[in-house]
Amino acid sequence: MKTSFILVLLAIAAAPFPALADGDPVAGAKAFKACQACHVAADAKNKVGPHLQGIVGRPIASIADYKYSPAMTEFGQGKVWDEATLSEYLKAPKAVVKGTKMAYAGVKKDADLVNIIAYLKDPAAGGQ
Repeated sequence: MKTSFILVLLAIAAAPFPALADGDPVAGAKAFKACQACHVAADAKNKVGPHLQGIVGRPIASIADYKYSPAMTEFGQGKVWDEATLSEYLKAPKAVVKGTKMAYAGVKKDADLVNIIAYLKDPAAGGQ
């Protein structure tokens, strides 16, 4: 009996959780508030940082009317902002792009990171 119960708990713990893997755009909107001082997600207006509307799938450093740092321009050559690149960069911007103008230290919680990316992909947020 105990063994069956433990096996069931282990099976539940090992099961994938698609909601976490796909992220939650509503929770992402809340987590994105830390980004709003410098970025806008829902419309194509630059602030201190470039707008993030449609960022997933967009070439890096490609907003024509935004002045990127030379480091970001170099980093972005031939690259596109996909989920993996965004995840890596948002965790530690200065470690990924040495010389970036982005002052933010990075998203500390993995769940926030996944949710922010889900929010940026959400058409209601100006994403895909």
